[in-house]
Amino acid sequence: MIDYAVRVAPRILPHLQGRALTLKRYPNGVDEPFFFEKRCPPHAPAWIERAPGSIPYCVIDGLASLVWVANLASLELHPSLHLAATPEVPTLVAFDLDPGAPADVVDCARLATDLRDMLALLGLQCFPKTSGSKGMQVYVPLNTPTTYEATRGFAQAVAFTLERQLPDRVVANMAKQRREGKVFVDWAQNHPVKTTIAAYSLRAMPEPTVSTPVTWDEVEDARTADDLTYTAEQVLARDDDPFAPVASLEQELPALAA
Repeated sequence: MIDYAVRVAPRILPHLQGRALTLKRYPNGVDEPFFFEKRCPPHAPAWIERAPGSIPYCVIDGLASLVWVANLASLELHPSLHLAATPEVPTLVAFDLDPGAPADVVDCARLATDLRDMLALLGLQCFPKTSGSKGMQVYVPLNTPTTYEATRGFAQAVAFTLERQLPDRVVANMAKQRREGKVFVDWAQNHPVKTTIAAYSLRAMPEPTVSTPVTWDEVEDARTADDLTYTAEQVLARDDDPFAPVASLEQELPALAA
C-alpha cells in the first residue's frame, strides 16, 4: 500500500488535496472487519492538516500525509466533493452508476456514454472512472461558485430524464427492489456529508483493484468486466491522467439547475 501511494502520488494528490477525507481502514486485511473514520485520529502528528468545523477530518496536503494514511491501513480514501475550507461549495457534480444484477460494469459504461452525450448538449464536459468494484462514476467539474442545492437538483433532473428516456436500462429511484437488471443513477451523492471513492484509490477486494480514470474510448470499447477492471500495477503502468481536468476545468451549471 505504501509503495503504491508513493508511486501514484503525482496522479492522486490533485484529486485529494485540500479535501476532507474519510478513511476506510482495514487493520487486519480485506477479509477482516473494517471501519470508517471521519475524525482525524487523536494520535495524528501535528503536521497532518485538520478540516475546520465540528468534525476535524484529515486533509491530505502532500506525499507525507498520503503515506501516513496508507500506513494506517486506510485502504480506501473517500474525499468530500468540496474543499475543506469551503464546505458548502462543491467543486463538481458526481453521478454514481450502480448496476443491479444481472447488469454489470459494461452496462454502466454504456449508460455513461449516454450521460456524456446528454451533458454535452448542455455544454458540459464530463470524465469517467471505474469504481474499482462493480460500477462507475462520471464527474462534471465545475470549480466555479455554486451550492449543493444547485448540484443536487441538477443531478436529480438529469437522472430522472435518463430514466424517462431509457426506462428499460435506467432507474433513478433509490428503492432497491426497482434496480434489478438496471443501472441506478445515484444523484443523491451530491451532498455535503456524502463521499465517493477517490480517483486512484485502492479498493478492498481480494485482488488490489483501483478506482481508475479511463478515457471515453476505453468506455466505448468495453465488452467485458475485465475491460474496465484495473489492478494497482496496471494503473501504475498507465502513462497519463485522463481525470486531470476534474481538478481545474471551470464550468457553470446551465439554467436547468435553477
